[in-house]
Amino acid sequence: MTNSNDRRTMRSVSAAAVLALLLGLGSLLSAAALTPPPKKPSAGGGSSTSHTPPKLGGSSGGGGSHGAGGFGGSHGPTTGGAGGIGGGHGPTTGGTSGTGGHGVTTGGAGGTGGRGLGTGGAGGAGGHGSSMGGSAGGGKGGTYGKSATGGLSGKGSNTHITKSGSSVTTRGNGKVSDVHDPKSGTDIHHGLNGNRSVSRSLPNHGRKYSSRGRPGYAQRGYHYHGHDFGRRAYYYHGHEYNRYYHGWGYRGVYMDVYAPGFFFAPGFYGWAYNPWPAPIAFGWGWGGAPWVGFYGGFFAPSPVYPSAAFWLTDYVISTDLQAAYAAQQEGGENDGGPEAGDGSPAMTPEVKQQVANEVDSQIALENQEGQQSSGGQDVDPGSSGIARILADVAAGHAHVFVAGGPLDLVDAAGNECSVSDGDVLQLQTAPPDDATTASLFVLVSKGGNECARADTVTVQLSDLQEMQNQLRANIDQGLKDLQAKQGTGGIPQAPPSAQAPPTAAPYAAVAPPPDPADATALQQQGQQADQTEQQATADSGGQPPAN
Repeated sequence: MTNSNDRRTMRSVSAAAVLALLLGLGSLLSAAALTPPPKKPSAGGGSSTSHTPPKLGGSSGGGGSHGAGGFGGSHGPTTGGAGGIGGGHGPTTGGTSGTGGHGVTTGGAGGTGGRGLGTGGAGGAGGHGSSMGGSAGGGKGGTYGKSATGGLSGKGSNTHITKSGSSVTTRGNGKVSDVHDPKSGTDIHHGLNGNRSVSRSLPNHGRKYSSRGRPGYAQRGYHYHGHDFGRRAYYYHGHEYNRYYHGWGYRGVYMDVYAPGFFFAPGFYGWAYNPWPAPIAFGWGWGGAPWVGFYGGFFAPSPVYPSAAFWLTDYVISTDLQAAYAAQQEGGENDGGPEAGDGSPAMTPEVKQQVANEVDSQIALENQEGQQSSGGQDVDPGSSGIARILADVAAGHAHVFVAGGPLDLVDAAGNECSVSDGDVLQLQTAPPDDATTASLFVLVSKGGNECARADTVTVQLSDLQEMQNQLRANIDQGLKDLQAKQGTGGIPQAPPSAQAPPTAAPYAAVAPPPDPADATALQQQGQQADQTEQQATADSGGQPPAN
């Protein structure tokens, strides 16, 4: 991912005081042993204390662990295993039916639990329903249906089959939102923010995905130790990069769970997880970048960083905002970017605290995965994907999700609304065991067509998995940048045990190479989609979409 960060408006002294308090509030992720137990690397980073990343799997105590606590502390993963989690662009809404999900093995309650913002509620758990007009179960979940491409559709939408066999969904205004062509395996979706995405199915759970103004990818499946994996080759402005996913069937849906392409040494994860000797100020160098001014009412960098988790939080959010701004300029997207009414960014220190809690959790998880991988064990996607998070939420620990791209949802009134890169949603109540959607609370969004702050929205679990995928991918890129910058710009010097370069994951090392023709095929995919859509729209009698 592209490096990111900065905001023109630096926080006030009061914000600095809030963040400075984070070092003294609560405890972060301590846990009892997991088999195999992770090693205990020392990551002093200039401190006289020997720090250890937490182990996953046991009940955590209320104090005594190292870490930046924050507003009510934070909690650790409760799973008894570790696996990949997905990163990457593009939702997998309406994924292929899988082999049936398996539950996670929980190893006890984690931590003291991060405190929610206290405004509003989750509105209960979202149920599932594949027919039009199905109800999102529980609380404030709105009435929704399924679109032709398997996504959610709001009230007033209509799906029908054309004479050529395609499925077309129109919104209440008569505009086409979705087209599914079963002959070519092509799905086309027009987002509320002007985005158009095209996905074409390939054998072995593969796909080709393209979206105007954003990276496209070709995912091709392969096997490692008898498990499904996928390699996504991303293409953007002539640049190619790869990400890896572990295929997994969960609640009847086939999901791609992010599998890190590389792992750092345990000493680096320990240094990155634990608080720094003292809070630091950091200049991101964004200067007068146009995205900084555009999102000035939404985000500003924190004045100080007490640990890597808070530094990585600003890294992740700014990376997302840079991608959103580029999509506006190149793809015609419109996600708002309003000025805050009181002059303060909508992304408050409290919201950042909750994102930082998730970052710390993912660092601890990846440390565990890396040690399992280096020990010759296969990671379990069920213990590190959204199943782990849902189990933790059911145990009383709220989690937040950061949108990594544009996504259309349904609000409490059954109307469509959207979220985009950097928006933050909170899951406060776990959905029923058979549900494929959940109800989440909107902590921060950008206005316009976006889902309103404090509203409750229905989100498919497959889309939540993709949000986690993108978060972990951004964290991994941020960890690389953090290691490269350690000892400079105010970032503490890492100890020798934290300076070893990352090593490739074994499943990444054996992945088949990308097809050289994929980059060209992704460019042509948009033109082919134009023809598919024109034919389906003409057959259905619907109005062409505005985008």
